[in-house]
Amino acid sequence: MVRAAVLMRQGEPLEVRDIVLPDPGPGQVRVKIAAAGVCHSDLSLANETLARTRPIVLGHEGSGIVLAICSCVGLVVVGDRVVLNWAPACRECWFCLEGEPYLCVHAEERAAQPYAELDDGTPVYPGLGTGAFAEETVVTQQGVVPIPGDIPLEAAALLGCAVLTGNGAVHNTAQVRPGQSVVVMGLGGVGLSVLQAARAAGAGPIIGVDVTESKAALAILHGATEFVRADEATSKSIRRLTSGRGADHAFDCVGAPATIRASWSASRRGGTVTIIGVGSRKSPVEFNALELYWFGRTLHGCVYGSSDPDVDVPRLLDELAAGRIDIAALATDSTDLTGVNAAFDHFGQGGRTIVRF
Repeated sequence: MVRAAVLMRQGEPLEVRDIVLPDPGPGQVRVKIAAAGVCHSDLSLANETLARTRPIVLGHEGSGIVLAICSCVGLVVVGDRVVLNWAPACRECWFCLEGEPYLCVHAEERAAQPYAELDDGTPVYPGLGTGAFAEETVVTQQGVVPIPGDIPLEAAALLGCAVLTGNGAVHNTAQVRPGQSVVVMGLGGVGLSVLQAARAAGAGPIIGVDVTESKAALAILHGATEFVRADEATSKSIRRLTSGRGADHAFDCVGAPATIRASWSASRRGGTVTIIGVGSRKSPVEFNALELYWFGRTLHGCVYGSSDPDVDVPRLLDELAAGRIDIAALATDSTDLTGVNAAFDHFGQGGRTIVRF
C-alpha cells in the first residue's frame, strides 16, 4: 500500500487514499517519489479540460529514486535518481522518426491503462501516465530520465514539466535570438521558466504580463525587464515598450481565448506567437481571414516545449550548472499530499507549489 492523492469524481476534491501498486512488469520501473510540482495541467485533468478515466492519481511533474526494476530494464538501475517523463517516446512512430518525439502517437497510452488498485480492487489510472501525487509510482523505463546525484530532488522535479516546457518553448519552438523582444502572458511556473530562458537567450526587452500586480517583483527576479498588469490596454502598453511595433515573440502560458488574442495583438507584424497553456476544446479562438494574411505572424502550438527529455534534461542541467537558469527559485510554496487541493485554489498567486514526500 502507498498513499496517493486520488481524484474519484469530477468536481470533487482529491482524496488521500491507499492504493495497491503492482511489482514492475516488463519494461517498467518502480520509483519512490521525492517531490512533485503542482502544475495547472493537473487542474485541467481534475476539471476535465483534459478528459481521463477516473479514479485517477494526478501529478506528472516529479522526481525520485528507483526502487525496483523488471529484469529486462536496461536504462536505469535500482538507486538511480530520476526525473519523470510524462510523454515517453516510442522512438519508432512517424513523429519520433521525424525528430518530433513530443508528438509521439504512443506517448499517452500509459495514461489510458490502469496501473494500480484501490483497496477494494477498483482500478486506478495514472495522471498523464505518471501518477506523481503518490509516495511511489510505476512507470515505463522510457518514463524516467536519470539525473546526477548533486541535483536536489525537490528542484529536479520541476525539470519534468515547468522547465522543459518553458525553456523548450523559447529554445526549441520559438528559437528566440539575442536582442529579440519577448512578452510572456501568465507568470506561473511555466511563465517564469519562459522568462528565465528568454534572459539566458539574450532577449530584450523581456515583458512579463499577469493579472496579479504582486507578480511584478517575481517577474523581475526571473528575468523580466518590464512588468505589465493585464487589462484591456495590455497590447498598447507592450507596443509602447517595443518601439511601437509589438514584440518579436509572444508566449501565452494560460491557454484562454482572451490571452491568446492578447498575445497575438501584442506581437509585431511578422512576429511569432507561441501557445503553451492548455485550453479547452470548448473555448474557440477567432481570427479573421484578413488579419492572418496582413500581419504575417506565425502561430505555434507548443507541446512539452517541443522537447526530447533524454536530450533536453542534460542540456538544462548544463544551463543550471552555468548559472543561466535557477530551477529552485521557481518553487514559491510547498505542501504535503493533503495540501494539493489548497494548491489548486492557490493558482495564480505565485510560482510552483511543490509536494514534498
